[in-house]
Amino acid sequence: VLFPRMPAGLSWPEAAAPALLALALLVTLCRHLWALRWSLSRDRASALPLPRGSMGWPFFGETLHWLLQGSRFHSSRRERYGNVFKTHLLGRPVVRVTGAENIRKILLGEHTLVSTQWPQSTQIILGSHTLLGSIGDLHRQRRKVMFSRAALESYLPRIQKVVSWELRGWCMEPGSIAVYSSAKTLTFRIAARILLGLRLEEKQFKDLAKTFEQLVENLFSLPLNIPFSGLRKGIKARDMLHEFMEKAIQEKLQRNNPEDHSDALDFIINSAKEHGKEFTMQELKESAIELIFAAFFTTASASTSLILLLLKHPSVIEKIRQELTSHELYHCRCPSDISLEKLSRLRYLDCVIKEVLRVLPPVSGGYRTALQTFELDGYQIPKGWSVMYSIRDTHETAAIYQSAPSGFDPDRFGAARMEATGRFHYIPFGGGARSCIGKELAQAILKLLAIELVSTARWELATPGYPAMQTVPIVHPVDDGLQLYFHPLQPGHGSEA
Repeated sequence: VLFPRMPAGLSWPEAAAPALLALALLVTLCRHLWALRWSLSRDRASALPLPRGSMGWPFFGETLHWLLQGSRFHSSRRERYGNVFKTHLLGRPVVRVTGAENIRKILLGEHTLVSTQWPQSTQIILGSHTLLGSIGDLHRQRRKVMFSRAALESYLPRIQKVVSWELRGWCMEPGSIAVYSSAKTLTFRIAARILLGLRLEEKQFKDLAKTFEQLVENLFSLPLNIPFSGLRKGIKARDMLHEFMEKAIQEKLQRNNPEDHSDALDFIINSAKEHGKEFTMQELKESAIELIFAAFFTTASASTSLILLLLKHPSVIEKIRQELTSHELYHCRCPSDISLEKLSRLRYLDCVIKEVLRVLPPVSGGYRTALQTFELDGYQIPKGWSVMYSIRDTHETAAIYQSAPSGFDPDRFGAARMEATGRFHYIPFGGGARSCIGKELAQAILKLLAIELVSTARWELATPGYPAMQTVPIVHPVDDGLQLYFHPLQPGHGSEA
């Protein structure tokens, strides 16, 4: 009853062979029909062919390959198909683009050739009232308010205090520090305290950070809102954060102390009032989440990369110390002594930060949607397709870098060489009207962290070797494998301490 009777003389493998063959043929047919479906979507008004590449499997495309292979996914296909190739990721057809000239056309074609288009999962989780989704005057106004020079200047002393406090904790830890986790704690504390003005007990802070991490980890997922899916997990985290933020924002709005109005969320609220607009609670909640997003994961990634690359290149640490000493900022203990103008004088430190972001840019690229069919490298980019421009691949393949592109060489950005003079050869924050909203803040945090690190600590590996780096969704050590010992420096001592 339970099992069909086998024909006489046939074993199970022999009996199953026809069924397996039929299944294999069906799978092959489905994949061919899937590829044909996208081949037929080309714009027939254009004589140009679609880019080369593979669309993977029905619906899933090549998403699984992308998540598992990381940066190797893109580099292997670039080597096979060239600087412009097609694929299918996160439920959409995508053209992946590398190279300064190609990226120039995309980034300068905002609102004409392309428009900003994050994956559907990202849009659902972050919401529709963020800078990521805003356009035109509203987009420009909110960028200007949230990260204006005056706003950044007001953040600096408080950022330095948070950085100094966290680093002291690292140095007091008797065992090793998991750097990526610790960097996430640092940047989340900066975002919560300084950008949102949240007053949190330590347990609240840790719970909120854990929930936000769950949100970010599921931003780039298949658009399947089903139990146990990445999108469902991201939505659950979002709802929990919105519930917390609504209470915090209501408390903020009820406080009338002008001295409290000095964080980024206050700047947004007050600027709106000056323009005769009142934000809804939904808009404020989504803006609050976006502010943390702008300063949290990517800055934690870059902070980890900074610490790793300085550890590998002690001579760079010594040159930073010499520059700080010449500007009387070595062992600086007064936060009011730090200003944007003083940071701008630290030319070598600026080169170091630029090189960290060139070698290990936190994100691999940016998303757009084609508003009309246009040409890149002799191929058509059909209207409606996603376009993902590559940051990491462009940095790695740019011919303008004289020394080995994969090598860490801050002097390539010095006045004597200025290798990255091309506008789109160096794009760690994207470019054009849609460059990263928090880039000035991120650079300031990285500079303050570098100053505090080289002035007060030395660090060493707690493992036999350096960890591998994972690149999806952002650059970070595999399994948080960058374990380091941090030791306090005595005043007056340098690298020999």
